[in-house]
Amino acid sequence: MTEIAVVGFAHAPHVRRTDGTTNGVEMLMPCFHQLYEELGLKQTDIGFWCSGSSDYLAGRAFSFISAIDSIGAIPPINESHVEMDAAWALYEAYIKLLTGQVETALVYGFGKSSAGTLRRVLALQTDPYTVAPLWPDSVSMAGLQARAGLDAGKWSHEQMAQVALDSYAAGGRTDQVTATGSIEELLSQPFFADPLRRHDIAPITDGASAIVLAAGDKARELRENPAWITGFEHRIETPILGARDLTTSPSTAASAKAALNGDAGSIEVAELYAPFTHQQLILTEAIGLPASTKINPSGGALSANPMFSAGLERIGFAAQHIFSGSAQRVLAHATSGPALQQNIVAVLEGKN
Repeated sequence: MTEIAVVGFAHAPHVRRTDGTTNGVEMLMPCFHQLYEELGLKQTDIGFWCSGSSDYLAGRAFSFISAIDSIGAIPPINESHVEMDAAWALYEAYIKLLTGQVETALVYGFGKSSAGTLRRVLALQTDPYTVAPLWPDSVSMAGLQARAGLDAGKWSHEQMAQVALDSYAAGGRTDQVTATGSIEELLSQPFFADPLRRHDIAPITDGASAIVLAAGDKARELRENPAWITGFEHRIETPILGARDLTTSPSTAASAKAALNGDAGSIEVAELYAPFTHQQLILTEAIGLPASTKINPSGGALSANPMFSAGLERIGFAAQHIFSGSAQRVLAHATSGPALQQNIVAVLEGKN
């Protein structure tokens, strides 16, 4: 089977608000140029392009077509798109490379959350007949999930606060939410959406990111230490919240089992897309990560959550450990939909 590797990663600054249009061009162009310069590539060297974004969030139809302005109109390109986090665009590009039709692909994701009412927009992801008319936002649905786990004794407020402190320390987030630096002080803060406090909720940012994939000898040519994809799976659960146990994530467990081939113990670093503190606890258990695994050394989504790009960033941040030689087997996870509805797991390894 063709070997596929991540060979490059770049992301835009994580900020609350950006200038420019909702098609992401201003955020994407610096990412592309960074990758071109770092890898010695030109636009014409890319065999396939695939993006992840949301027309709902952009407030316009076919906004992903407008984003192609950041690539250039000439010459024509081989391009595709997914209406979800760009981690799934990476999966599509991975399959494209496995066919042997191309040997390089550039995957990118973008979202300008500051341009609209995000929590209302995300409600449109839910069942259009029985749930969406109620306009439940992602924070409220995550609150239901957190309450179910607390009441069942699956986790505690103290454990949730510890996740926040670890993520903020790794990501360097210093604001009024984390200025105290202790579990006791965090738990003294008022609820934002009971039982969630502000430190339990990822700060939504504008953002964009891009990853270059390459096959076989081309990957070795572009990067001294490519991050080889040795496992890549995704699963989906019912969108009906009352029809599943919100305190577990069977789709993550199934994806991880297939991607890891049953070996979670050797994972040195794991980048988990957990927009809420309790979800990191769910994911860690579902994947079966040992205590020795470093979880979210980048700070994770709790430090910055660029919509429709954060999952792709988890793969990029994980790959950087292979590039630098600081780890030889890493895991990346991404989620989409409310309360961990859809989950993807990628395993990356370095090879001598």
